[in-house]
Amino acid sequence: MRKTYISAPKFAVLGKPVPAYIWKQERGSPVIQSWLLYILFSIAVFRLTRLVVFDTIMAPFRSLFHEEVEEKNEKTGETETYLVMKGKGVRAWIGELLSCYWCTGVWCTAFLLVLYAFVPTIAEWLILLLAIAGLAGVLETIVSKWLD
Repeated sequence: MRKTYISAPKFAVLGKPVPAYIWKQERGSPVIQSWLLYILFSIAVFRLTRLVVFDTIMAPFRSLFHEEVEEKNEKTGETETYLVMKGKGVRAWIGELLSCYWCTGVWCTAFLLVLYAFVPTIAEWLILLLAIAGLAGVLETIVSKWLD
Protein backbone atom coordinates (compact mmCIF):
# COMPACT_ATOMS: atom_id res chain seq x y z
CA MET A 1 0.00 0.00 0.00
CA ARG A 2 1.37 3.42 -0.96
CA LYS A 3 1.78 5.94 1.87
CA THR A 4 0.76 9.50 1.20
CA TYR A 5 2.50 12.45 2.77
CA ILE A 6 1.47 16.03 3.37
CA SER A 7 4.08 18.24 1.77
CA ALA A 8 3.17 21.53 3.46
CA PRO A 9 6.15 22.82 5.49
CA LYS A 10 3.98 23.36 8.58
CA PHE A 11 3.50 19.58 8.78
CA ALA A 12 7.18 18.71 9.01
CA VAL A 13 8.85 17.10 11.99
CA LEU A 14 12.58 17.65 12.11
CA GLY A 15 12.55 18.45 8.41
CA LYS A 16 10.61 15.36 7.31
CA PRO A 17 6.99 15.45 6.10
CA VAL A 18 4.38 14.07 8.48
CA PRO A 19 2.56 11.03 7.06
CA ALA A 20 -1.15 11.33 6.45
CA TYR A 21 -1.85 8.58 9.02
CA ILE A 22 -2.67 11.31 11.51
CA TRP A 23 -5.87 11.93 9.56
CA LYS A 24 -6.18 8.59 7.81
CA GLN A 25 -4.73 6.01 10.20
CA GLU A 26 -3.17 3.13 8.32
CA ARG A 27 -3.32 -0.17 10.13
CA GLY A 28 0.03 -0.93 11.74
CA SER A 29 1.50 2.55 11.22
CA PRO A 30 3.56 3.78 14.15
CA VAL A 31 2.49 7.10 15.65
CA ILE A 32 6.07 8.24 16.24
CA GLN A 33 8.13 7.72 13.11
CA SER A 34 11.72 8.06 14.40
CA TRP A 35 13.87 7.33 17.43
CA LEU A 36 14.87 10.96 17.68
CA LEU A 37 11.24 12.04 17.94
CA TYR A 38 10.62 9.31 20.53
CA ILE A 39 13.55 10.57 22.62
CA LEU A 40 12.39 14.19 22.32
CA PHE A 41 8.86 13.18 23.37
CA SER A 42 10.21 11.24 26.34
CA ILE A 43 12.35 14.10 27.63
CA ALA A 44 9.52 16.57 27.03
CA VAL A 45 7.07 14.41 29.00
CA PHE A 46 9.63 14.13 31.81
CA ARG A 47 9.96 17.91 31.99
CA LEU A 48 6.22 18.63 31.70
CA THR A 49 5.44 16.09 34.42
CA ARG A 50 8.03 17.56 36.80
CA LEU A 51 6.67 21.02 36.04
CA VAL A 52 3.13 20.01 36.99
CA VAL A 53 3.94 17.82 40.00
CA PHE A 54 6.94 19.49 41.67
CA ASP A 55 7.85 22.95 40.39
CA THR A 56 7.01 26.01 42.47
CA ILE A 57 5.52 27.85 39.51
CA MET A 58 2.64 25.33 39.42
CA ALA A 59 2.02 25.38 43.21
CA PRO A 60 -0.98 27.75 42.89
CA PHE A 61 -2.59 25.32 40.43
CA ARG A 62 -1.90 22.30 42.65
CA SER A 63 -3.25 24.18 45.70
CA LEU A 64 -6.70 24.13 44.09
CA PHE A 65 -6.76 20.35 44.53
CA HIS A 66 -4.61 19.56 47.58
CA GLU A 67 -2.71 21.23 50.36
CA GLU A 68 0.61 20.42 51.96
CA VAL A 69 0.44 19.88 55.71
CA GLU A 70 3.59 19.89 57.80
CA GLU A 71 3.86 18.17 61.15
CA LYS A 72 6.84 18.08 63.43
CA ASN A 73 7.72 14.66 64.80
CA GLU A 74 8.28 15.26 68.50
CA LYS A 75 10.49 12.19 68.95
CA THR A 76 12.94 12.89 66.11
CA GLY A 77 12.40 16.61 65.70
CA GLU A 78 12.03 16.20 61.93
CA THR A 79 9.31 17.95 59.96
CA GLU A 80 7.14 15.66 57.87
CA THR A 81 5.09 16.96 54.94
CA TYR A 82 2.06 15.17 53.55
CA LEU A 83 -0.77 16.02 51.17
CA VAL A 84 -4.45 16.39 52.04
CA MET A 85 -6.87 16.29 49.13
CA LYS A 86 -9.48 19.04 48.87
CA GLY A 87 -13.10 18.42 48.01
CA LYS A 88 -14.76 15.27 46.76
CA GLY A 89 -15.38 13.61 43.45
CA VAL A 90 -13.53 15.03 40.45
CA ARG A 91 -11.66 17.61 42.53
CA ALA A 92 -10.29 14.94 44.88
CA TRP A 93 -9.50 12.69 41.91
CA ILE A 94 -7.46 15.47 40.26
CA GLY A 95 -5.71 16.05 43.59
CA GLU A 96 -4.77 12.37 43.75
CA LEU A 97 -3.60 12.53 40.15
CA LEU A 98 -1.40 15.56 40.80
CA SER A 99 0.18 13.88 43.81
CA CYS A 100 1.27 10.88 41.73
CA TYR A 101 4.24 11.46 39.43
CA TRP A 102 3.54 8.33 37.35
CA CYS A 103 -0.17 9.11 36.91
CA THR A 104 0.48 12.69 35.88
CA GLY A 105 3.14 11.43 33.45
CA VAL A 106 0.56 9.32 31.62
CA TRP A 107 -1.78 12.31 31.23
CA CYS A 108 1.07 14.59 30.15
CA THR A 109 2.01 12.01 27.51
CA ALA A 110 -1.58 11.85 26.29
CA PHE A 111 -1.76 15.65 26.14
CA LEU A 112 1.42 15.94 24.04
CA LEU A 113 0.41 13.10 21.71
CA VAL A 114 -3.05 14.56 21.06
CA LEU A 115 -1.55 18.02 20.56
CA TYR A 116 0.99 16.52 18.14
CA ALA A 117 -1.76 14.73 16.22
CA PHE A 118 -4.02 17.75 15.79
CA VAL A 119 -1.70 20.78 15.90
CA PRO A 120 1.74 19.44 14.95
CA THR A 121 3.37 22.82 14.38
CA ILE A 122 2.59 24.08 17.89
CA ALA A 123 3.32 20.67 19.42
CA GLU A 124 6.76 20.51 17.77
CA TRP A 125 7.81 23.80 19.35
CA LEU A 126 6.40 22.85 22.76
CA ILE A 127 8.06 19.42 22.65
CA LEU A 128 11.37 20.95 21.62
CA LEU A 129 11.17 23.59 24.37
CA LEU A 130 10.32 21.02 27.05
CA ALA A 131 12.94 18.54 25.82
CA ILE A 132 15.73 21.12 25.85
CA ALA A 133 14.68 22.35 29.32
CA GLY A 134 14.42 18.76 30.59
CA LEU A 135 17.85 17.80 29.30
CA ALA A 136 19.33 21.01 30.73
CA GLY A 137 17.82 20.14 34.12
CA VAL A 138 19.28 16.63 34.03
CA LEU A 139 22.70 17.97 33.04
CA GLU A 140 22.56 20.59 35.83
CA THR A 141 21.78 17.88 38.38
CA ILE A 142 24.66 15.72 37.15
CA VAL A 143 27.14 18.62 37.16
CA SER A 144 25.99 19.75 40.64
CA LYS A 145 26.49 16.26 42.07
CA TRP A 146 29.84 15.93 40.30
CA LEU A 147 31.09 19.24 41.73
CA ASP A 148 30.03 18.42 45.31
